[in-house]
Amino acid sequence: MEQEYASTLLENAVNQLSRLPGIGRKTALRLALHILRQEERMGVDLGESIVALRKGIRYCVRCHNISEEERCPICSNPMRDSSTVCVVESVKDVLSIENTGQFRGLYHVLGGLISPMDGVGPSQLEIASLVKRVETEGVGEVILALSATMEGETTNFYIYRQLGTLPVKITQLARGVSVGNEIEYTDEITLGRSIVNRTLFSESFNRDVQ
Repeated sequence: MEQEYASTLLENAVNQLSRLPGIGRKTALRLALHILRQEERMGVDLGESIVALRKGIRYCVRCHNISEEERCPICSNPMRDSSTVCVVESVKDVLSIENTGQFRGLYHVLGGLISPMDGVGPSQLEIASLVKRVETEGVGEVILALSATMEGETTNFYIYRQLGTLPVKITQLARGVSVGNEIEYTDEITLGRSIVNRTLFSESFNRDVQ
């Protein structure tokens, strides 16, 4: 039975909070009541920060990472190695890899993985823009840093085929990342070692088909 609330304002807040991933209605109610118990300024600051986030964040025109400017701070940093591009599924993966401190190149955020079961095809991802970057920006190495899942491996192979005729080295994370693991849940030490010890994708592919 649907819970009744003493206030429509409280109910509206619970309804909105429960739309967040991993937040059920009970947790949403606890969060709403917690906000009510705090000083008014806390609730106002929270609301304003969310509005500012939604209105102020855009996506980098080069790598599709989140940014407040046309280009993200990583792409704008002249100290980064622009000849190496690490391909990831989402912005969360950029944050995970940056936290390792082991990578000084640039990124390319696909915005998802190829998943026919979910209706996600190559044209819905930032794969064509990756190919264009490799063709026009003098990229010497593309690191495939996608999750070791069926969808990740399918996307890896598709990108490998798309870049196959271009003069670029294609590598992937070393198998410190277990099969089935998602990048964002891999600990920083394991992820860092997997980047440093990356291997040629062609070697892995040839082993799989033999």
